[in-house]
Amino acid sequence: MVELGLANIGFDVAFTPIGYPTDYIWDQIISLSWLEAVFSVSFGVVYLLYGWRVFKVLTVVASGLFGLFLGVEIGEFFGSTQIQLWAGVVGLVVLAIASVLLMRYAVSLLGGIAGAVLTAGLWHSLSVSQEYIWTGAVAGFVGGFLISFIIFKFAVMLFTSLGGSVFMIIGLLQLTNIYESNLKPPTQHIHDWVYMYNWFLPICFTLPTIIGVYLQNRFHKQSDKWEL
Repeated sequence: MVELGLANIGFDVAFTPIGYPTDYIWDQIISLSWLEAVFSVSFGVVYLLYGWRVFKVLTVVASGLFGLFLGVEIGEFFGSTQIQLWAGVVGLVVLAIASVLLMRYAVSLLGGIAGAVLTAGLWHSLSVSQEYIWTGAVAGFVGGFLISFIIFKFAVMLFTSLGGSVFMIIGLLQLTNIYESNLKPPTQHIHDWVYMYNWFLPICFTLPTIIGVYLQNRFHKQSDKWEL
């Protein structure tokens, strides 16, 4: 725990450094049934390759889900499940509507978030101090947002490729994990790679994202013109 003294204000703020969420990602992987993992892979492949065709819908959905998460987190401070529920619903509706009205800004923000995820993964894979991984994420967010706002199509391809990559890889890792658990004797190579090698998850998410951006760029050039 790091104490940040704010002498001019007269109180201390406790700040807990944020590291790479390996435990959270692993929990999401193993929570899937084999059928859910298959659907995750299938949806992820379509999302990865053709997300640009339905990017407006995906932007609204992603914004709404973020609003839901943010509302639930805010409602948690009041200690009531009912308040959490309503705060989540309000957050979902507000950010979904805002994304429709401010589509370009919403897409650029998603591009910035994608940049933050990728640079945080790079920071983690290089085994740099995990306490300051947020600095890499902030740099990636700023860079991703600025580039996305200037080159709108890049933002679309970046966040849809990353989103598809996450769904696809999580599903594939769980299918592999299920296969390993049914061997005689069972193995846990996937679990070990996730926790032993800092580069494993970032590479799993980054390589498909790069391939997705490349392929989407090829596909949309061969299709009818599309704009915001």
